[in-house]
Amino acid sequence: MNTELLIKNGRVIDPANGIDSVCDVLVAQGKIAQVDKIEKHAAETSLRVIDAKDKLVVPGLIDIHVHFREPGDEEEETIASGSAAAVAAGFTSVVCMPNTNPVIENETDIEYIHRKARQARKTHVYTMGAITKGLAGVELAEMGFMAEAGAVGFTDDGNGVQDPAVMLRALKYAGMFNIVIAQHCQDDRIAGKGVMNAGYYSTILGLPGIDPLAEEAILWRDIQLIKKIPPGRIRYHAQHVSTAGSIELIRAAKKESLPITCEVTPHHLLLTEESCADYDTNYKVNPPLRSKKDVDALKQAIAEGLVDALATDHAPHLQSEKELEFLTAPFGIASLECALALYVKALIEPGILDWPGLIRLMTAKPAGIIGIDKGTLGIGKQADITIINPEKEYKIDTNSFLSKSRNCPYHGLEVKGKAEMTIVGGEVRFEA
Repeated sequence: MNTELLIKNGRVIDPANGIDSVCDVLVAQGKIAQVDKIEKHAAETSLRVIDAKDKLVVPGLIDIHVHFREPGDEEEETIASGSAAAVAAGFTSVVCMPNTNPVIENETDIEYIHRKARQARKTHVYTMGAITKGLAGVELAEMGFMAEAGAVGFTDDGNGVQDPAVMLRALKYAGMFNIVIAQHCQDDRIAGKGVMNAGYYSTILGLPGIDPLAEEAILWRDIQLIKKIPPGRIRYHAQHVSTAGSIELIRAAKKESLPITCEVTPHHLLLTEESCADYDTNYKVNPPLRSKKDVDALKQAIAEGLVDALATDHAPHLQSEKELEFLTAPFGIASLECALALYVKALIEPGILDWPGLIRLMTAKPAGIIGIDKGTLGIGKQADITIINPEKEYKIDTNSFLSKSRNCPYHGLEVKGKAEMTIVGGEVRFEA
């Protein structure tokens, strides 16, 4: 196996180091050895030379919000299948959510995920631990032990922490370990049994709605809790932000320099509640698809630099589950393998972001949120690299997904931009 790679003639984009130029990248012993114009290398006869002309050479993409379903629902996704899907999509690092069955809530569970990831040998797989035992929102989980075992954050994703006293304790406790608390912002009392956005379409479709206030109320409450905690190592992350009101709250919080970050998903940038008009459960997601006003607000926030990361919230489900009626089908969209092209369609094609701006939100920024030394092509850093063909045009074909699940509403959509090679730790793990 080659221990060295020389990637030549690509447009190297490394926002963390301010690099955007046509040059070469030398990888030696699994690390970045040189980023420059390399005319000749002494070992060029023994290393593998990769011609990246007309391609983008970027730090390995990072997705800080995926559901790989293991343990418990391996028929929907496993760490092995999810990892294979990730590297095929250009992601060298992903973060699994803990709402599995059983819940990831102690150090043994964290170690299990890491062991399965090592066995898969595809992408780096990190995990967040649960904030509360059983995601019940009552008693804090073993956060300290999970931090020691390598958890990169804590969340009850799928359930918002409803009790403000519990959330306040969690924020203070996580701060002791300098680990982020990620919140699924939803007040269950307001959301009720809603299955889509509350508004015109939920009314005419006869479906119970989830009012945007359900998201905004919890986010506002958590901001007030953060203000009560002395400045220090506390970090708070709002997951899958979806409403214009949430954006205003985050804008105000950042003006006060509060330690808050947020993420946005591809479906909340490309789709609206109108997509549910045919009762297609592939569009059923939580938080729900919102109005055009909300979509526009999210895009404006990205243009302003208010959004800190782009995350898929990859949520695979069995076809038999998604074939249930809209009221009973599970929430979730599987979009990991087409995420890059979806972001291109939502953000680059309309001119909201350029490539360096997009890569920043998919590499250095998410790495900072979870506190990992990734997302850069700095000399001496682990060689996690994605090579992208920005002009590659294709139709999304869910039948070709490496993921076990096909609950993706983008089948047949014409898109542009595709990862053609994914290098993890200096080793080529995917090649188109």
